[in-house]
This record gives sequence, C-alpha cells and structure tokens, in this order.
Amino acid sequence: MTASLYRLAIVGAGTLKGKELKEVLEERNFPSVDVKLLDDDESLGQLDSVGEEPTFLQSVREEQFERVDFTFFASDEAFARKHWPLARRAGSMVVDLSYALEDDPRVPIRAPWVEQELLRDSQLRPAPADLETTSVVVAHPAAVVLALLLLRAGRAGAIRSVVVTAFEPASEHGRRGMDELHEQTVNLLSFQELPRAVFDSQVAFNMVARYGSRSQPALEAVERRILAHFRTLTEGRAPVPSLVLVQAPVFHAHVFSIYIEMEKEVAVEDLGHALAGEHVAVAAPAEDLPCNVAAAGQEHVLVAVRRDPEKPSGIFLWAAADNLRIAALTALDCAAALALARPRGAVQ
Repeated sequence: MTASLYRLAIVGAGTLKGKELKEVLEERNFPSVDVKLLDDDESLGQLDSVGEEPTFLQSVREEQFERVDFTFFASDEAFARKHWPLARRAGSMVVDLSYALEDDPRVPIRAPWVEQELLRDSQLRPAPADLETTSVVVAHPAAVVLALLLLRAGRAGAIRSVVVTAFEPASEHGRRGMDELHEQTVNLLSFQELPRAVFDSQVAFNMVARYGSRSQPALEAVERRILAHFRTLTEGRAPVPSLVLVQAPVFHAHVFSIYIEMEKEVAVEDLGHALAGEHVAVAAPAEDLPCNVAAAGQEHVLVAVRRDPEKPSGIFLWAAADNLRIAALTALDCAAALALARPRGAVQ
C-alpha cells in the first residue's frame, strides 16, 4: 500500500518548543521521509537526532526549504517573521507556533481539539476543507485549555460568568526564561545580584502580575493574545472569561484557577462528567489535586472540581496542563488537517 511521506523542517529546532515538537512527531510517527532541523546562528552545529539518526542544527537559508512540504516555526516571533516568507516562496505549508502570523487575516488560528468539540455540540457537518489555506497559526495552549473546558462545562448548564487566574511557567519564555528563573533562585540563596534580562523583575520565590518595563512581551499582551485566540476558537459558543495572568516561579506547565458561576445550581458530579473525556482527565475526590509537576509530559488537561461553599451556583475548577506538550500536539494536528486538505508528499 502506498502512503504519502512528507518532508519537514523545524525552524527553531533548538528551542523548547522545537524539541518538544520533534519528540511528538517521532512519538506519533508522523509520516515523514526527511526532517530538517534549523535554527539561528547561536545554535548552529549543535548535535541532535532525527529518530535514531544523528544530525546537526543547520542555518536557515532559502535552499533549505526546497521540496519541503511542512515548515514548523518554533522560534521566537521576530525570527519567524523574518524567515517564514522563504518557506512560503519555496511552496512549503507553514505551521506557526511563534504567533508571528496571528495578525494576518489570511492565516487562521486553529486548535483541532476545540474544533472537534464544536462539531460534537452541533448538528452541522464539518466545513469543507479550505484548499487555499497554506499557513496556520497554532492557538496559544492556555486558550486551547480554557476553550475546551468551558465548552464542555456549558453542556452541564448555562454559564453566567467565568473568572480565571492563570499561572504562567517560565518555559513560555523559552530556554532564556528557564535559565533566568534558575539563576535568580541560585543567586538569591547566595545573596548575589539577580539577572533580569528576560523578566526585568524578580520571579524566583515570587509571583508577579506585571513584568518590569523592559520585558517583552508584557504579561498584559499575553493576556490579550489568550483571550483573542479564545474568541476565535469558540466562535461565541462559550462566555469569554475575565482573565488575569500571573508569572509563577515554576519551570513547566500552566495551572488555572477557574471560577464558573452557573445560571442554576449544577451537581458537581454532572459537571465533572461533562468535562471528562478525550484530552481531559477529571480527578476523583480522593485523588491528588492537579499540579504543574503532575501535568509535565501529560497529553491531557488535569482537572479537579469543587463547589463554592458560599454560593450553590458557583463551581471552582483547578486545572493543570503541559504548555509545551499542548502546543506541540496542536501543531501536529494542524499539520495533519492541512495534509488532508492539500495532499502532497513523496509517494514511496
């Protein structure tokens, strides 16, 4: 039986997102015949591997994209914005994890998990594949989690309002963010000056709702991105939450405190049943509560549910999800959707 095998490139292969994406591609056996690992000049020559084959990170040049079917941009936003036209000119489809293309009206923001949820709740057939779409932006992982949970919660009853506090991990700033949190922790314990190049603020042993003025992107900008992606994904089918983003002194995984006020009282068991299913694991009352440590490496969202003791219609959700893993899985699903709409690749 013949099958289409795709030629892939990962731009930003040395980043946390890039490494996670490569791992997910290998775990899921994405049908590829060749994978190029590309990155900026600082990462050139780093030894890596594709499957069991050793390889080196290479520079981003136009010829690298020749005959490449999919290019995943896992680099920072500025680097992706500079180089994605090279991939498009070469005819490659682009999957953008950097958000460089999120303001381009021609490029959809997608999360197939949420799209499947919307179809499940409607009597509509899936929309015809858009044969003109050659690029896609991978939705922010926090927006994916919130959209999935609130769409499902709405099955248990009408929702009046939602308030969310989301705790941001250092890994959302890539390796530089992880290193700065580590260095701040070490320096605090040894009474040395704190590095502030990434956060421009103390984040070790601390939680902040605003970075220093020199830090980019600002937490408020990330809040706006999450809500904008949420609106796009849910298409008005779930209430937009009031959101505050807090930088937490943790390395991996988002944690969410979600307060849902229902129109009428809903049994906790009914809400838990509505939430549980593909991509979501609901903790039993006797089990440990979700946390960022437990979520690391997991492919589903961990959730615990409890009632507000002061208001019968109020429900608390405590959720955790691996931000890097959710982003990589979403990117892979987006590529698979593009492949179905625009079949290409080398027939072997």
